[in-house]
Amino acid sequence: MKQRQIFLAAALAGTLWAAGLAYAQAAPEAGTAVHLTVTAEPKHGNDVPVIQKNEVMVYEGKDRDQVVDWIPAQGDHSAQEVFILLDDSSSTDLGSQLDDIRKFIDGLPPATLVGVAYMRNGTAQIAQNPSSDHAAAAKALRLPQGIAGANASPYFSLSDLAKRWPESSARHSVLMVSDGIDRYYGTGDLQDPYVDAAVDDCVRKDIVVSAIYEPGAGHFGHSYWQSYWGQLYLAQVADRTGGEAYYIGMTGAPVAFAPYLQDLNRRWQHQYLLSFIPKAEKKSGWRNVRLSTEVPNVDLVSAGKVYVNATEH
Repeated sequence: MKQRQIFLAAALAGTLWAAGLAYAQAAPEAGTAVHLTVTAEPKHGNDVPVIQKNEVMVYEGKDRDQVVDWIPAQGDHSAQEVFILLDDSSSTDLGSQLDDIRKFIDGLPPATLVGVAYMRNGTAQIAQNPSSDHAAAAKALRLPQGIAGANASPYFSLSDLAKRWPESSARHSVLMVSDGIDRYYGTGDLQDPYVDAAVDDCVRKDIVVSAIYEPGAGHFGHSYWQSYWGQLYLAQVADRTGGEAYYIGMTGAPVAFAPYLQDLNRRWQHQYLLSFIPKAEKKSGWRNVRLSTEVPNVDLVSAGKVYVNATEH
């Protein structure tokens, strides 16, 4: 009898230990998952390897977070909403690039919803809401006003667009065409508060911003100092939201947008939808995150931070 009682007690203890272990392993899933759009980018060449969920690691400092989902953004999960965001203070020379943008829109997958908006007076003035009617989006493209100072800060307009963009399960992407010059705050400061605010507004909505530099009208359109800082700001926005900046380091207008648009389309075809459980914290706030994989010849590109709500206890 005594041996039987000892056996039952040991069995019960083992059951409780196993249950406790299972709970501890499952506990992180009780938190709210954070979502990021991630682009797989080859380090060399053009071949992008396929990456599996168990090959992705997310870190907060030295702590590794639990990856919940890693879904290729193709096929049934290819839904994407894109805004072509053009600066109304760009030079009218932008007109020579509109055909390239139209061809780009026409070549996007049918499931991609495309919208067109213009940066003017610190707002995003929408000419076409995101629609599967790509012909309508292409038709909404027009010449910019070409008036110097028509847009005080392109980052006001980007923030405005991000704040008004409805939530959805689709990927959200912006192609921003601008000189990047902040005529409201000025230049020469790597910590432009309006650039920072635009990045925060986009990252909160998981909006990936890519940018093409296009000179503005007036004196700033040929000022090396101004264009240098404008391009730095565009590069900051793209890098910090997980996008790509094109034609950085020049002052004149690009000869053609087509090569950049082709590269951007390829990048969108190698994206994943990542969900992970961040560390539990008592306070809401921004968290720096780092993605890693041991798959050779590939970088995982995404926003470098996420906003996490306080964990409920």
